[in-house]
Amino acid sequence: MTHKNDTRWIKKFRKKLTTWFESELRDLPWRNTKDPYKIWISEIMLQQTQVNKVIPYYLKFIESFPDIHSLANADLSHVLKIWEGLGYYGRARNLHKAAKEIIKNFQGLFPDDFESVRKLPGIGLYTAAAIMSIAFKQDYAVVDGNVRRVLCRLFTITGNPKSGQGKKIIQQQAQSLLATENPGDYNQAIMELGALICTPRLPKCRLCPVAEFCQAQKSGLQHEYPIKTAKKPRPHNIIAAGIIYKGDKILIARRPENGLLGGLWEFPGGKLEDGETPEQAVKREILEELGISVKVNDLFAIINHQYTHFTITLYVYNCEYISGMPETLGCADWRWVTLKEMDKYAFPRANRKILDQLLKTEKNNSADS
Repeated sequence: MTHKNDTRWIKKFRKKLTTWFESELRDLPWRNTKDPYKIWISEIMLQQTQVNKVIPYYLKFIESFPDIHSLANADLSHVLKIWEGLGYYGRARNLHKAAKEIIKNFQGLFPDDFESVRKLPGIGLYTAAAIMSIAFKQDYAVVDGNVRRVLCRLFTITGNPKSGQGKKIIQQQAQSLLATENPGDYNQAIMELGALICTPRLPKCRLCPVAEFCQAQKSGLQHEYPIKTAKKPRPHNIIAAGIIYKGDKILIARRPENGLLGGLWEFPGGKLEDGETPEQAVKREILEELGISVKVNDLFAIINHQYTHFTITLYVYNCEYISGMPETLGCADWRWVTLKEMDKYAFPRANRKILDQLLKTEKNNSADS
């Protein structure tokens, strides 16, 4: 079901939406600039991450890397450390790669054409449209999760909104509504509508400035849209890791840059193979990854953690270094560090839980002695 084929309602829709936005918009730090670099950073951070969590990370990131040159010239490990805790670390790696490409190919100036921006690492159609419309006032409509939900309800779009055909229909509808005189403000307005009013479970239809245009709301079916698809069950992995001691030093390893959690530091370990105990897996993984032998002592912790597409149970053992010189067989780097020195390194969240428990144990031991 769609609206009548005329443009009068579209003009009225735009006017009501942007007027509401002007009066209700949140004061967010990236809205106080037209610098494409800062807008780019904010849009990458906002991918799959809530606004309130992004704000302190954005401010810290911009303070650490105020422009493209400072980001491109930074060591990746420093970038990952500043990003630590925000998750989806591929975003940080792609920002770093893209900054280097901008220095190399665009003389350090953020490109102002859609196709060049689209080709940068980590930038998809949505992010490119957001940057081009907000920073350069170009006519590209954004479609994120919030906009998708608004449009599915507005036009009662049936079918899977995440399928190829569904994405095409939604993108066409988004472009048809775009206010070309100020596309950046319009895009932010419709995203804000989805974030604050047209929410997934309890849409605030009585407060919606454009409720009169919403086909789902008129039918009382706003809760039925977007059409939900069955979620696949998330696989569960059993992991074993070792806290390897040599005197007062602990061995940590850096993951290869390509792949899940690339470039981050961790306590060495990996998945259990069929028929293995966690203790056996720790010894095998450490030998395969670093080429050293260890003695597996007591179980230090069991940690459950959820990632986007899978969950893990992590068995963590205290281990004692026996022999061998560490090598980068299955890792990118390694270090012997004290517990106090570990704060210099960026760890994934599950490994950060191990580190937090280590620090807590050391504090308790110090208090008892």
